[in-house]
Amino acid sequence: MVLSEEEIGRLYRIRKTVMQMLRDRNFLVGDFEINMSKHEFKSKYGEHMKREDLVINKSKKDNSGDQIYVFFPDEPKVGVKTMKTYTNRMNSENVYRAILVTQTNLTPFARTCISEISSKFHLEVFQEAELLVNIKEHELVPEHQVLTDAEKKTLLERYTVKETQVVHFLHV
Repeated sequence: MVLSEEEIGRLYRIRKTVMQMLRDRNFLVGDFEINMSKHEFKSKYGEHMKREDLVINKSKKDNSGDQIYVFFPDEPKVGVKTMKTYTNRMNSENVYRAILVTQTNLTPFARTCISEISSKFHLEVFQEAELLVNIKEHELVPEHQVLTDAEKKTLLERYTVKETQVVHFLHV
């Protein structure tokens, strides 16, 4: 099946956002992967590309054993069978972290499956529409950074709030 020019453009933008996200999370991502042009993308994956061809495996900059997979399932609605395929692959390669980029919502059973495997695997799910644009590049989104203990104390005192009253971000 040949993908339309529009669909190829969507996948190109999604892949670029994913690569930027991985770099922000301290995974080893080269400039050439982020700066790849749409033409280079088409040349690399071909016009007959499937989403499955876009699978990404990266390791942390400081620990090559700490890896992540990014899966792009071909089916529009991802079910348990696909989840099992991915977790079996991850288990055989000792990779315990993954991002799933889906076309639409997961089936309810697939959501349950993610909950059940969460003790062993850390799986994040994004819909393609969420990754078309990297929100960090928006002019109204400030640079995010981890605060030192002193900066945190100052911030809490300045706004007279307790630590439990502010939003916490999970460090991945």
